[in-house]
Amino acid sequence: MIRHAIRLAATCSIVALSQAPVAAFADEAATSAAAAESDASVPIIVTATKRETDLQKTPIAIAVIGSADIEKQHVQSLIDLASGTVPSLRVATFEARQSALTVGIRGIVPFDANQTARDQGVGVYLDGVYLGRQQGLNAALFDVQRIEVLRGPQGTLFGRNTEGGALSIVTKAPTGEFGGRVEAGIGNYGQRNGEAHIDFPEFHNISIKVDGVYQHQDATVKNPLAGQTGWNYYDRVGGRIQAQWKPFEGLTANISFDKSRDDNTPMYSQLINYNPNNLPVATLAQIAANGGKLPSGTIAPLSPLVQVSGDKRMKTADIGVPQQPSVDKTQGVMGNLSYDLGSNLTLRSITAWREVHTDQYDNSGGAHRSVFLPNAKFGRYSLSFLDQNQFSQELQIVGSLPHLDFVAGAFYYNEHASEYAATPSSNQWNADGSGYTILSPSVTGAVTSGNQGWDDSSLFLQRDSRAKAQSIAAFAQATYTPAGLDQVHLTAGGRFTHDKRDGVLDMVNGAVVDYGFHYRKNRFDPMVTLAWDATQDINLYAKYATGYRAGGANDRSQTFDAFGPETVNSYEVGAKMMFLDRKVRLNLAGYIMDRDGTQVDFDNVNIDPNSPYFNLHTQETLNAPGTTKIRGLEAELNIHPTSNLSLGASYAYTYTKVPKTLNPFLGSATNPVYQNVFIVYTPRHAASGFVDYTIPVGSGDESVQFHLDAAYSGRQYTFEDEAVKAQSSFIVNGRIALADIPMSDNGTRLTVSVWSRNLLNETHIYRLSYANANTLGAYGNFNPPRTFGVEGTVNF
Repeated sequence: MIRHAIRLAATCSIVALSQAPVAAFADEAATSAAAAESDASVPIIVTATKRETDLQKTPIAIAVIGSADIEKQHVQSLIDLASGTVPSLRVATFEARQSALTVGIRGIVPFDANQTARDQGVGVYLDGVYLGRQQGLNAALFDVQRIEVLRGPQGTLFGRNTEGGALSIVTKAPTGEFGGRVEAGIGNYGQRNGEAHIDFPEFHNISIKVDGVYQHQDATVKNPLAGQTGWNYYDRVGGRIQAQWKPFEGLTANISFDKSRDDNTPMYSQLINYNPNNLPVATLAQIAANGGKLPSGTIAPLSPLVQVSGDKRMKTADIGVPQQPSVDKTQGVMGNLSYDLGSNLTLRSITAWREVHTDQYDNSGGAHRSVFLPNAKFGRYSLSFLDQNQFSQELQIVGSLPHLDFVAGAFYYNEHASEYAATPSSNQWNADGSGYTILSPSVTGAVTSGNQGWDDSSLFLQRDSRAKAQSIAAFAQATYTPAGLDQVHLTAGGRFTHDKRDGVLDMVNGAVVDYGFHYRKNRFDPMVTLAWDATQDINLYAKYATGYRAGGANDRSQTFDAFGPETVNSYEVGAKMMFLDRKVRLNLAGYIMDRDGTQVDFDNVNIDPNSPYFNLHTQETLNAPGTTKIRGLEAELNIHPTSNLSLGASYAYTYTKVPKTLNPFLGSATNPVYQNVFIVYTPRHAASGFVDYTIPVGSGDESVQFHLDAAYSGRQYTFEDEAVKAQSSFIVNGRIALADIPMSDNGTRLTVSVWSRNLLNETHIYRLSYANANTLGAYGNFNPPRTFGVEGTVNF
């Protein structure tokens, strides 16, 4: 406890607070938020209520990582937020895969939303457009102005699947003036990156902006198999073009098209220990005498080639396996219209079409998740091929009357998703485990569970599903300030949603089936907030809000079993305060959330190579009985004592308790087994911190900038049905830059920086499982090692 307390004290940080995503407010809000990153006294304009308000007077818990923070921390994609920059925001890989991300806020963290017919518990938005799938979320970030975090249920203004909150990526809009930024860098592990962001001069009321991004990193764990990629590799490329048209006063139209590709490999899964339960180890003679199978009550011997890593991160895998990069392709068209109907009334429209295509190749475990038996196959190559497309339309009308501000709107969402998956084995042991061969990706003869490969023509499908979803909603919210009581503000609102989802599972373990489900649900989410401006710089609020995650079906289930929605009631109080001539900002929030119908996943992977269902991954989702309790406290501090020094601290305490839930893989109908289940990637204590110091040099705007940030996260569960916690973490990032070096008389400036992520090369297991404890041992995934590099940026 003392050691953890020291870490907490040493890593305290603030995350500068900002707003929710509405493209119409991007320019003004962005400028204010960027200034506030380095100066607590600068007001931050936010739009979490769909209108421009001062953050300190907005009764919502909001945090943002601004564009300067993104640059200082060398954040290139959302996975870089996994270190815990915002303590209440949790980002992790799904399984070990970078091709899909798990995103959670305030203990609302889905275990497996990586499917066709189920949803996330935190809404992820790109310029106000909801992104329906976890796949593709780790694409390279474009010219980001800020990444915003709205904490707590956002069911009224943002709708379904925001029961924990919303994560919004807000990009920079066209300026109408020629200028831009070009950036290039190199680093260890073969890192190289380049960016170009160019604004063109306005022509006939049309402004155009073009963005291009490239990011590459070689594997941090090498693959000894020649010609195959290692683990924690990525190669990302993306481009976007935006046009802003202002045909006449009061009307603004923003249209954009973006396209990205992300080639990546999973994090390596290591064998942490062998035979942790001290079972008798079977000999090869005993296995042979038992027909090639393990005798009951024994554990298989360990191949002499397999390394037990313990707490040490491996640099080179002990077993070479086929591993090609997964490929995520995303693209979309977005149109945002804003029309001023009068001085106090604005009509807005957000229209978007997006699609995701993912080819997943995950051979992260090699022999570290497979039992050794003589001449048995191993190396579970998890393949998944998903296509998703979505269309959304939102209308908003925002206005003001004497003593009353209001917003109302309607929303429509339509999604189609399909996926098929297979899990062939890639390797085969020899008789005593002293060697192995690589199996062929294509097979001859009939394709079966025991005779399959990873070429398209040799896939033995474990599942094949498709689903479609529709959501229609209407919402309204108003804030009333009584005459003569300007310090008191009462906000009330609600959202009515109709959800419809249909799906079909037509292949299970190579057999043609016809399992379908139909889901219909109406839902109303209210919100009430009472705010009081105690003084000019002290603002207090109390809030009640609800949210929900839609029901669906689990396509890893043998029968496409459906499950119901989960709902949240949230009670929150908060204080937003400024002190010492507004050089100190302190924001506090405490909340109670009660969640009913918690969606819980139970996994079962067959790792017996003698079984006809070898490598089959079965998962069932049940709604937990009773009420899940989530309780938390959040504190954020920003201090700007001098013009060249900024300090910050942020802390989150999160308590969670899920009722015992029926495990469908244990017990029987007459003897059911209810077991403890857990919320994943949610430490009880988390904190982060930063220090920024600037030294002016030369006679102009040149300066030397020093940045240091750190984040601590306590131990946390990583599987809902395992009472095992992964390790705590303490990650430090740093950057030194010589900034704003003049290159010409027209304002062109150069910044040269040296950066490092995980500066201390800290090692921890962020994902840990003992599911194979009685057959092999525990396996885990480690955080990335230290990375560093040099970067040059030209602003013009």
